Amino acid sequence: MSTPGHDDPLSKERSHLAASRSALRAMREDVESLDITDVTANWVNAAVLEAQIEQRIKALADLSETPLFFGRLDYLHAPGAEQAEGGEGERFYVGRRHVHDADGDPMVIDWRAPVSQPFYRASKKDPQDVSLRRRFGYTGGDLTAYEDEHLLDPAEAATTSRLLQQEIERPRVGPMRDIVATIQPEQDEIVRAGLAGSVCVQGGPGTGKTAVGLHRVAYLLYAHRERLARTGTLVIGPNRSFLHYIEQVLPALGELTVRQATVDDLVAHVEVRGTDEPATAVIKGDARMAEVLRRALYSHVVPPAEGVVVVRGSRRWRVPVYELEEIVRELLARDIRYGAAREALPQRIAHAVLVQMERAGEAPDDRVQNAVARNAAVKALVKSVWPQVDPAKLVLRLLTDADFLAEHAEGVLTGDEQKAVLWVKPARSVKSARWSPADAVLIDEATDLIERTHSLGHVVLDEAQDLSPMQYRAVGRRCTTGSATVLGDLAQGTTPWATRSWEEALGHLGKGEAVVEELTAGFRVPTDVIAYASRLLPHIAPGLTPVASIRENPGFFDIRTADAGPADVVAACRELLEREGSVGLIAADARVPELAAALAAAGIGHVGPGEETTHATRLTLVPASLAKGLEYDYVVLDEPQAVVDGEPDERTGLRRLYVALTRAVSGLVVTHATGLPPQLA
Repeated sequence: MSTPGHDDPLSKERSHLAASRSALRAMREDVESLDITDVTANWVNAAVLEAQIEQRIKALADLSETPLFFGRLDYLHAPGAEQAEGGEGERFYVGRRHVHDADGDPMVIDWRAPVSQPFYRASKKDPQDVSLRRRFGYTGGDLTAYEDEHLLDPAEAATTSRLLQQEIERPRVGPMRDIVATIQPEQDEIVRAGLAGSVCVQGGPGTGKTAVGLHRVAYLLYAHRERLARTGTLVIGPNRSFLHYIEQVLPALGELTVRQATVDDLVAHVEVRGTDEPATAVIKGDARMAEVLRRALYSHVVPPAEGVVVVRGSRRWRVPVYELEEIVRELLARDIRYGAAREALPQRIAHAVLVQMERAGEAPDDRVQNAVARNAAVKALVKSVWPQVDPAKLVLRLLTDADFLAEHAEGVLTGDEQKAVLWVKPARSVKSARWSPADAVLIDEATDLIERTHSLGHVVLDEAQDLSPMQYRAVGRRCTTGSATVLGDLAQGTTPWATRSWEEALGHLGKGEAVVEELTAGFRVPTDVIAYASRLLPHIAPGLTPVASIRENPGFFDIRTADAGPADVVAACRELLEREGSVGLIAADARVPELAAALAAAGIGHVGPGEETTHATRLTLVPASLAKGLEYDYVVLDEPQAVVDGEPDERTGLRRLYVALTRAVSGLVVTHATGLPPQLA
C-alpha cells in the first residue's frame, strides 16, 4: 500500500480527483443554467420538466465526505476492441457515478457500467484483460493512499487487499453506508443479475445481503432506467427504524426515486388498532385463508331467478333466464377478478340483446350496446346476481359471523382454527373495528380478489424470513408482472410464522422459479463474535451453513457478570464509548425502561433505533425486537436469557438472541446477572 511521498503517483491521482470534482460541478451548473421558458407547450409539461431538472441537479450533488471514485482499471487493450498484439489499452476510474469533462470524455465511470465489472470480478486466474487494478484509500473525501494489483504479472502473488480490509472494518456512525467499494465477486453476480429473473439471497449476519439488495436496485435502475421509470421499484423492510437506517444508501449512489415501505404500509386499507394472540396470527397468516376469502366472496354471486326485459322505444327485448345462467357460468369459469367480471356482466347481457336486434333486421352499434348495459332493468339484475362487495366488510363478516365462516372454511380450517380467528367482541362497523395487522393483510387479499393490484417492475423484500404466507402473497401481488429480490436469513426468523424454507416462501410469493443464492462469507461480524453466536445454529436452523468471517481483526469480545446490575451495563457502555464508532445497547424489551433510567442517571445521552446518531451522541438503546437489520461498531448485550424469555417460545427466543449477538462490527460485550442460556455453553 502506498502513501504520500515525494514524486509519489498519489499526487497525480489527487489531481485527477480535483479535476473530476470540478467536472462534476460543471455538469451540475450546466443543468442549473438550463432555460426552459420557451421549450414547453403548456404549464403541465413545464412542471414535469422542472421536476426532472430538479432531480437531475440532486443526482449531480458532490458528497464532499464521500469518495467520488474508489478504483482504477488499466486495460491491456481497449475494451470491446479486438485484442491484437500491440493494441492500445485504456484507463478508467471507477466511482459512484459517471463524470465527464467539457469535451464529453469520461473522467469517472459509473460502477454499474459494463466496463467497470472487472473491478469486482477480475483475478489472477481470470484477469479479464486488466493489467492493473488500483484501489484508493480515503479519509472523509480526501484521497490518502492507493494499492495496486498487477493481475498479469506472474511474479506478483495474489494477496488480500489491506485497503479493502480497512474499508470493511472502518467504524461507522449514523445510517447504513454503501458497500460499492468493497463488493465481492459472489455479491457482484447477484447485483448484476438480469431484471427478468427473481433472486432469493440467503445470507447470515454480516454477509452483506441487505447492501447487495440495495445495490441491485441501483444497478437495475442504471441498466433498465426507462423501463423501471414506467413500472416503478419498491424496497420493503420490516419496520420504519430499518428503513430509516438504510435510506441513505441509494441516494449516495445517485438514485433518489426508489420508494420504501413496510408490508403494513402496503396493506393499510384500514386503521390497525388491535393485536392478535400468536396462535391466532399464525392461522390468519396461513395461505389457506386465501381460499376461505375466495369462497366467501363468490358466495355473493347467485343464479338469476328470472329473465330480463329491456325496453327500447316500442320494442321489448327479452333475455331468458337460461341464457343469463350461461353468461354467469362463463364469467365464473374465467380467471378474472370479481370486479372485472361484474363489469363484464351488463356488457354480456347487452350483447345478447344486440344479437336479437340484428336478427330482427336492426343495425345497432357500440353506443346502443352501452345504452342497453346501462338500462335500469339490466343494472337491477346485475345488482341482484353479482352484487358489489366491500373487502373490509367481507373480512369483518368472516371474523364475526361464526356460521358464515363455518360455511366457507369447511374442509379448509378445523373447528378449533375457526374459533381461534373469530373475534370475541364483534365490531358494529368497519371503522369501529379493532383491526390487527393480520386482518389488514386479509383485507388486502380480498381487495385483490375484487380488483387487480398494480404491479411494479421490481421489488426488493428484505428480512423476508419473518413474513407469513399471506404477507408473501401481498408482496407478490405488487410484482406479478415484474421481478423480485428476496433477502433474508432463516436463522433470524423471530415471528411465530417464520419462514421454514425459501422454496415454500417463493411459492407463496408467486416466484417459484427464483434462483436461491447463499452468502456465507462474513464481512461485518468479527470472527470471535460470529463463532460464539453460531453455537445457537444447531438449535435454531439445523443444516444452515455457519458464516465464516473473512475479517483479519478478530474483534473485541468479552462476557461479564453484572454483579451490580444496570450499573455494570452502564459501565460497559461508557468503556466502549471511549473507542471510535457507534455503540448499541441491546436488551430485552421489558428491560429497556430500567436501562434508559440508568443511562440518564449516569449522564450518558442516547437515542432510539431509527434516530440519527452523532459524534456527540453515539449510543443507541435498542429493544431486542427492533435490532434486526441494524449494526453498530460496538454492542453491549444485556441479559441474554431475558432476551430468550421475552419471546413466546424458546426457539423464537434463541433466534432473537442470535440476531442480537450479531449486530456488532468491531466488538461485543455480553453482560449477565443471571445464567447464560445453556445453548451458548
